[in-house]
Amino acid sequence: MKAAGGWGPAEVVELRDLTPTVRELVLRFPLAPEPVGVAAGVAAVVPPGSHVKLRVALTAREDERCYSVVDAGADGAITIAVKHLPTGRGGSRFMWSLRPGDVLQASLPGNAFELGRGAPHCLLLAGGIGVTPLVAMARALVQRGASLRMVYAARSKDELAYRSELAALLGERLQLRCGDQGQRIDIEGEIAALPPAAELYVCGPLTMLEAARSAWAAQGRHPSRLRFETFGSSGHHAAQAFTVHLPRLGRDIAVPADVSLLDALNAAGVQVLSECRRGECGLCALDVIASHGEIDHRDVFFSAAQKAGNTRLCTCVSRVAGGSIAVEPAWRGDPDLGQVERLARPA
Repeated sequence: MKAAGGWGPAEVVELRDLTPTVRELVLRFPLAPEPVGVAAGVAAVVPPGSHVKLRVALTAREDERCYSVVDAGADGAITIAVKHLPTGRGGSRFMWSLRPGDVLQASLPGNAFELGRGAPHCLLLAGGIGVTPLVAMARALVQRGASLRMVYAARSKDELAYRSELAALLGERLQLRCGDQGQRIDIEGEIAALPPAAELYVCGPLTMLEAARSAWAAQGRHPSRLRFETFGSSGHHAAQAFTVHLPRLGRDIAVPADVSLLDALNAAGVQVLSECRRGECGLCALDVIASHGEIDHRDVFFSAAQKAGNTRLCTCVSRVAGGSIAVEPAWRGDPDLGQVERLARPA
């Protein structure tokens, strides 16, 4: 299912803290009398793996964030969960500031993480807040009577969102791993134990996705049976400020630690096309001319070999760990915009 387009108001009707850092929000779209518009799309069946885009208000501008749908009802209600990231770019802080009765703009649900049918067995691997789309998948698989197993890892037991619900739903088919107890997911072992035509669904931090992709390929499994989704923000290094050089345009632009390279370029008038903003589609990728510092590739679009070559990067999520980078944008330059650089400064 792809989003049919369109934005509309969504009201916050309920809040629930699942863990010290994860809050559940129930959003309701006003139901329309005719099957048109955003409300009608939400009232329809929303398949597992779906997400909604929400417009969030930052200090100096408005931006968009994607959130996986945990549950959806025919009454126009959609449930999401948001992890609070104090050092993030401001989206989670805005979402955590919402109260029942607040209204924000939301898109129709879209789905780039679809749950297949007919596999002899499904393995669901969740890391941290990556559990959110897999809750809906687990529920759907149980309703189908499908064979499945879920392995869910978090930093500590009190950060296992939906632990009770999943335990009641899956019983012994759920395995939990707590980092503070020295527990990790044996990704290679889990994949090796799967039947030949099994499917793997992964959502978690970048290191988990990379490990799953590597093990899946090393064991010769078919690429189409591995499906994954990323946070779009996790990387190998903490976010740091850096400078991007545009030699052809003769410009240098500062990228603060809490601003993406994509947003810094667009705010400075150097327009870059983008779509997913999660490092999945590759539309925002630019050629790298030179780099001084380690490029922190946070996307899942490029292969490991392409990332190692450091010739292109996805500007929506990837960064430089200290130093600077020179890139070649498609934008040819505009003398009216070339006089002023409007740097984004979100909370």
